[in-house]
Amino acid sequence: MNQELLAGVLRGEKSALARALRLVEDQTAEGRELLSGLRGRGGGGHTVGVTGPPGSGKSTLIGALARELRRRQARVAILAIDPSSPFTHGALLGDRVRMQELTMDPGVFIRSVAGRGSIGGMAATADDLVAVLDCAGYDVILIETVGAGQDEVEIIGTSQTTIVVMAPSAGDDIQALKAGILEIADILVVNKVDHPAADLLAQQLGFFLSRPPSSPWRVPIIRTVAIDGRGVNELAETLGRHRRYLESLGGPDQRRLERARQGLLALARRKLLERLAVAEADSRLTDLAGAVARGELDRGEAAARLLEGLGL
Repeated sequence: MNQELLAGVLRGEKSALARALRLVEDQTAEGRELLSGLRGRGGGGHTVGVTGPPGSGKSTLIGALARELRRRQARVAILAIDPSSPFTHGALLGDRVRMQELTMDPGVFIRSVAGRGSIGGMAATADDLVAVLDCAGYDVILIETVGAGQDEVEIIGTSQTTIVVMAPSAGDDIQALKAGILEIADILVVNKVDHPAADLLAQQLGFFLSRPPSSPWRVPIIRTVAIDGRGVNELAETLGRHRRYLESLGGPDQRRLERARQGLLALARRKLLERLAVAEADSRLTDLAGAVARGELDRGEAAARLLEGLGL
């Protein structure tokens, strides 16, 4: 193991942290050794997932929230999951450009990560990257998901607090009320409240939340205009309140246990998809596809044989 790199990460040195994250993201042997050396050394950071439909203003809100948290003397890391090209698996990495002013702050670290086709708006290595950032001593780790749509719920497996951002200009508001993404919110944010339809959206979300809660935590609706910082102070206060609520439990409540269960299932599905992706290069897949095309096997039986061949 590279002890110098390990020590640099634990000291919070940005150059060491950048190198460590690259090794972990690329899933190298050195990255795995580093994770092993960091195990048990973190746990002090508050991991906050920020998700929501495209166009809701997640990046702008994260930038404003990071500035407010810095005003409160918190060290902040931002992990921005960017969409990947389906052909090259490269990311647009635009979030770092939008948050450029924050990069000059020594108390802020920003990392853009390619989603690389992972489901649920997350990167496959997100959990490990968060673990490294936590060990580097950041007080708050903000994770921005891709913004893939209504089923983008895998963030619950990584974050301690999940913020769902909605905006009146970000699609069909009525349809959004049926979205699974609302089910995962610890905090709901209505962004762009200077829009004429913002009040209606807030009312709709309030109706969605009016049913009896499944835990003592009642999901608040925070109204913001991220571009000029309106409401961001209240959002930071609410984040702190939710962290204190989690600490008071001494363990997860029933709602978070169920969400952890769903997060574990999502991870298992991702692992299965990774195994199947390996099978794409396997001649067995080609043989089975040929048998289906010739009418010798139905698809269900062929799929069962493919999984059996993978040891599943």
